[in-house]
This record gives sequence, structure tokens and C-alpha cells, in this order.
Amino acid sequence: MPMITTPSSPTLSRLRAAAALIPLIQSGLADTKLSREQASSMTLFIEWAASSTPENDVEQQLVKKLTVDLAGLKAALEV
Repeated sequence: MPMITTPSSPTLSRLRAAAALIPLIQSGLADTKLSREQASSMTLFIEWAASSTPENDVEQQLVKKLTVDLAGLKAALEV
């Protein structure tokens, strides 16, 4: 029997995309393959995604994680 899955909400999709960007930004900054300007632009997307209103517990957990990780990224960009 095929498994039926419901599509993700747009908010959940944005939060997942933002969460996936964090390690890319971190590694890009660490090995200097990503400029600070590029990292800053990508960080703005994460900030925008994290400012969304979560609709369920999964989204709430992602928002919390993004908020913590975002603070670390901003600190790394200020150095």
C-alpha cells in the first residue's frame, strides 16, 4: 500500500530551507569560499524565516533552533 504524505506548509518549508543554510554558511565562512556579504545576505533569509509565526510544535522547535544559530552567525560575521 502506498504511503500517503501531506505536503509541508510553506512556513515549514521555509524553516527547513533556512536550517539547511546554516551549515553551508558556517563552512563557507570557515574555508573563505563565501564572502561576508554573501553570508550576510543568506543570514537575512534565515532571519526572515525565523520571524514567521509557527503553526505547530515542529515549526516552533525549528524557530527556536534558528534563533539560536542565527545569533551565532551574526556574531561570526561581526568578528
